[in-house]
Amino acid sequence: MGEVVPFAKKKTAQKHKGNTLCRRGFHKWQLVTEQQFDVKQGRLVTVSRCQRCGKLKNEAR
Repeated sequence: MGEVVPFAKKKTAQKHKGNTLCRRGFHKWQLVTEQQFDVKQGRLVTVSRCQRCGKLKNEAR
């Protein structure tokens, strides 16, 4: 019998996995605990970073 060669998965599909969700506004937000104080405004802020694309979101408390 011949040798069976498995198909290789496309690297581009793995590289861009989840990007379509972020482009459509479905980010996966995670809180960043290192930055909790806004120096210019002098107040507490909540900083969130998307796990997939790395976009930052700031919310004043």
